[in-house]
Amino acid sequence: MNLTLEGLKDRQDWEKAGIELPSYDAAALAQRTRTSPVWVHFGVGNIFRIFIGGIADRLISEGLMDRGITGVETFDYDVVDKIYRPYDNLVLSITLHGDGTTERRVLGSVTEAVKAQYSDPEQWKRLKEIFCDSGLQMVSFTITEKGYALTKADGAYFEFVKADIEHGPEKATGAMAVVTAMLLERYRSGKAKLALVSMDNCSQNGQKFRSSVLEIAEEWRKRGFVDDGFLTYIRDESKVSFPWTMIDKITPRPSEKIAKELEEAGVEGMQPVITSGKTYIAPFVNAEGPQYLVVEDSFPNGRPALEKAGVYMTDRDTVNKSEKMKVTACLNPIHTALGPYGCVLGYELFSDEMKDPDMLELARRVGYVEGMEVVPDPGILSPKAFLDEVINERFPNPYLGDTTQRLSVDVSQGIGIRFGETIKAYVEKYGDAKRLNGIPIAIAGWFRYLLAIDEEGRPFELAPDPMVSELREAMSSIVFGEPSSLTDQFKGILSNENIFAVDLYKAGIGEKIEEIFREEIAGPGAVRKTVKKYLGC
Repeated sequence: MNLTLEGLKDRQDWEKAGIELPSYDAAALAQRTRTSPVWVHFGVGNIFRIFIGGIADRLISEGLMDRGITGVETFDYDVVDKIYRPYDNLVLSITLHGDGTTERRVLGSVTEAVKAQYSDPEQWKRLKEIFCDSGLQMVSFTITEKGYALTKADGAYFEFVKADIEHGPEKATGAMAVVTAMLLERYRSGKAKLALVSMDNCSQNGQKFRSSVLEIAEEWRKRGFVDDGFLTYIRDESKVSFPWTMIDKITPRPSEKIAKELEEAGVEGMQPVITSGKTYIAPFVNAEGPQYLVVEDSFPNGRPALEKAGVYMTDRDTVNKSEKMKVTACLNPIHTALGPYGCVLGYELFSDEMKDPDMLELARRVGYVEGMEVVPDPGILSPKAFLDEVINERFPNPYLGDTTQRLSVDVSQGIGIRFGETIKAYVEKYGDAKRLNGIPIAIAGWFRYLLAIDEEGRPFELAPDPMVSELREAMSSIVFGEPSSLTDQFKGILSNENIFAVDLYKAGIGEKIEEIFREEIAGPGAVRKTVKKYLGC
């Protein structure tokens, strides 16, 4: 069996393998979408394919939408060439339940994959055509937190951003510049309305997205690439909106075990690949069942009936509270606390780490004790029930195969959101954050992880992070086994509000973090001993 439009014609074989096929004509859907796009999505990785693609698939299957999603990739073009085009843009969705059962379904809702690459004239022209279509209603994004960033920790523009600003719209490379360039095309072709919907784990993601687009546009205006009217157009949220959202679905790397099972069932070519951009991806996507998407209902050109597919459509304040609940208290902070420690302690699977009494206690301390005291209640979701599901059902699911290495990717880009907001809330409530214990342990553990030396003194490979080189350079004089080698190396880091969203010394916990870290580098076994001590285990 081949995962292609032609291969799906042998329906009996797929059904025999326990794989559900689309109830609609995927080829006809693709043609309609190409002719008249309604929904475009930037960032064509795994969470998009199974979650956002799954939402569209449900709406199409139920007759609530008659066009699919056009995918756009701005970074890792290998994904288009190796995962989309050879499989006619089809996705094999694998839902992994905690009891070991799975649901297998082919999704035909993603109908085209475009490279946002100006050096490929045909693809660049196609992207412009899509954005010039007045019927286009929404452009959603899962490009990770760093995709919206224009500046480094010191406030200076990244080199690629400087190049995008100087070279202008026709040579845009970064996601923010590409989107701004496409908005310029839409402006020039009639100023049609549009919603730009970030679905990434960023606090107030819509605001961050909007600010980056406006900044690029303003820099282009200064250089004569765009006129004042364009700025007026994209600043008017009745014309170009940036709805805030909260998204949640654990989507680990594709499992080689599942690939083998699929091939044994007769599906060919299921092995995962690692692209040149270091993306781990396969023709299938495996993920947990629970999922949440809360969206501010601000769509000036209309929208699909998202609420009919389980999406919470609400107001900005409720979205903000939902996002803060998840990202700053109930889920992401626990990932960020345990991921690095798991690597240091020798755990590959996160579900195995969740069986460790000390790590489970750290998770509970960060979530139930410290996060819950200041967590906002969105009303549509219960923070306590959400956290209960996370700790008791989702994180321990052994069939997800989620790794501590994945949870340690790009920590520097999210640590300010995941811990900084709670720290600031404690400072506001109590005058300082000295009563926090779990969060300082977590931050110290991240620095201990950055040494790239495990609990037994053996080296290990760090996960990708844009600040790894800079941070390791600052820590280069710290020596494992010599606690006194930590002197003032952390001063410029822990006080950096671009990283932590707050000066941790002014918050009253900078010295505590140093103290914990100093004890954790004493030698083999020191990490667990220190964690136990500060948790009171």
